[in-house]
Amino acid sequence: MENKKQSQLEFVVLMAALMSIVALSIDAVLPALPTIGDYISSVSTTENQKLITTIFLGLGVGQLIFGPLSDSFGRKPMVYFGFGVFVIASVICITTRSFEMMLFGRVLQGIGLSSPRTMSIAIVRDSYSGDHMAKILSIVVMTFILVPVVAPLLGQFLLFRFGWESIFTFNLAFGFLIMIWFWRRQPETLHIEHKKSFSLSIFKTGTIAFFKIKSAVIYTLLSGFITGSFMVYLSTSQQIFQVQYDLGTYFPYIFASLAITIGFATYINSTLVMRFGMKNMVHIAMLAFVLIAFLYVIIFGFDKNPPVEILLAFFSLQFASVAFLFGNLRALAMQPMGHIAGIGSALNGFISTVMAVPIANYIGGFVKDSVTPLFVGFMVCGLISLVLFYSNTRTIKTLFKKI
Repeated sequence: MENKKQSQLEFVVLMAALMSIVALSIDAVLPALPTIGDYISSVSTTENQKLITTIFLGLGVGQLIFGPLSDSFGRKPMVYFGFGVFVIASVICITTRSFEMMLFGRVLQGIGLSSPRTMSIAIVRDSYSGDHMAKILSIVVMTFILVPVVAPLLGQFLLFRFGWESIFTFNLAFGFLIMIWFWRRQPETLHIEHKKSFSLSIFKTGTIAFFKIKSAVIYTLLSGFITGSFMVYLSTSQQIFQVQYDLGTYFPYIFASLAITIGFATYINSTLVMRFGMKNMVHIAMLAFVLIAFLYVIIFGFDKNPPVEILLAFFSLQFASVAFLFGNLRALAMQPMGHIAGIGSALNGFISTVMAVPIANYIGGFVKDSVTPLFVGFMVCGLISLVLFYSNTRTIKTLFKKI
């Protein structure tokens, strides 16, 4: 039986827990990429990157399925169905010895996990609005960030003690616990007045409604470029620190330290956004994102990689600016879509993720013996994002009056 007397703290942690299943499925696998690659006869480290980017492809596609359906059948049933798909996909990943089938399993994992990821955002939108919604999303993301702090360490421990398959098994067990908690404690949030009778036309009408909202489209595109540039780091981080810098077992600790930076910056955002507003925070963070990448390219772009301490300093600054962007961009896109929160969240996630995967694959193909292509990618994606941001004329007029 559901207990509807749920505190805001429990709500935030539960939403973060739903999203953390996604993070765990991505980040815990990172230390095992070479081992899995050998097992399934992957040909190169750049091919191994696809074990990360393909799950994002599934995340993008799956949102188009679960988001609209949730507007008809509710948020909770979609979470359960998506987790069922994730279970099947995980079994495929554990039992296959084929590289292609492993990629299929990872795509299917992403499709399944897109449900709790999308539904958590839709549930927040059902429950909050405005800058307060942005604050809640920032706190959710901050809690969610704690998973990448420990996930690579956990993955490395499981890899050394029980083999790479145990990483997938642990993710399943963790997910089952979250599903039980979600079932027992989270009430359905889809309001009756927003519930739509199911028909295939809801995909068409919801999509048309989404593309009529200029600000939602612009902020969705911005999310795609920022997510794509950050996804390059996720897919190449193991190669950068274990291959280029030969840091071996230190990789999980480095990954964790950068995740803590993102988490701290996200917490700062949750306190500042109520004072300065989402648009101002996004504007400043995007300028910082471009400037940091530009400085790295100018200083180190034509030399070999700098000492790891300097690289970590630049990464920390870069990802701090990213932390100010993720939650605010999603909240800005969702703000005018309360009447289509399910399909709105789905389209926002689908478009931004499907944009991000080819961006990550393309830039990641250049990250072989130098980190510079990664920062060039940051800079180019950031500049395009700024142009899109400024194309919203009403936004830019109000911004410069406030700053």
